[in-house]
Amino acid sequence: MASTAVRVAGRRLSQQSASGAPVLLRQMFEPKSCTYTYLLGDRDSREAILIDPVLETAHRDAQLIKELGLKLLYAVNTHCHADHITGSGVLRSLLPGCQSVISRLSGAQADLHIGEGDSIPFGRFALETRASPGHTPGCVTFVLNDQSMAFTGDALLIRGCGRTDFQQGCAKTLYHSVHEKIFTLPGNCLIYPAHDYHGLTVSTVEEERTLNPRLTLSCEEFIKVMDNLNLPKPHQIDIAVPANMRCGVQTPPS
Repeated sequence: MASTAVRVAGRRLSQQSASGAPVLLRQMFEPKSCTYTYLLGDRDSREAILIDPVLETAHRDAQLIKELGLKLLYAVNTHCHADHITGSGVLRSLLPGCQSVISRLSGAQADLHIGEGDSIPFGRFALETRASPGHTPGCVTFVLNDQSMAFTGDALLIRGCGRTDFQQGCAKTLYHSVHEKIFTLPGNCLIYPAHDYHGLTVSTVEEERTLNPRLTLSCEEFIKVMDNLNLPKPHQIDIAVPANMRCGVQTPPS
């Protein structure tokens, strides 16, 4: 099949439809912030991408990547996290050639900045970037190019969604992001969130479209619910956000 040229952060890259062996997928968990990190790889080229790495488990992730004989091209973040420090900066040091990636609308530093419609290739596969702001202005969802799975960050969780009461969040924006950018995917598309607090690991678009207790509400009802959650602020927010604005690499002491 002929390749289609796409652009990531001003660079011309090549995207090809998946064929042959299925994508390699590993879902990993960081218990303190209940964060899922996802490793995706092409079994033939050995090229790989890591989604939402966490500082405390970066060495674990690097070890797995080496054990599987993969070459990590990108450490990507779905947004500028408030509940943990990203492992992107450490992974760039542990695995030479790895580049950090985040939405340009996040305002955070990274090797590559992406936006709506950008594609991140690894071997025969690619992740399509769908802007899904609302939890933060820079949130994105990554969709595998055959639309078999989507990595929704904090925009859409299993039977829930990310909060909208800090980091310039907006409940109305989040509602429209999920309905227009995620719920329009095929019903059997697997949903892999950035967090889960109840031991669940995966859902589908159809499940969340019909069973999500918040996002099956009207927009007006959803806004009312989100405005009255009264949640405590994340424990690490004052440390995590400044660090994540610098790709997780804190400024060395002078």
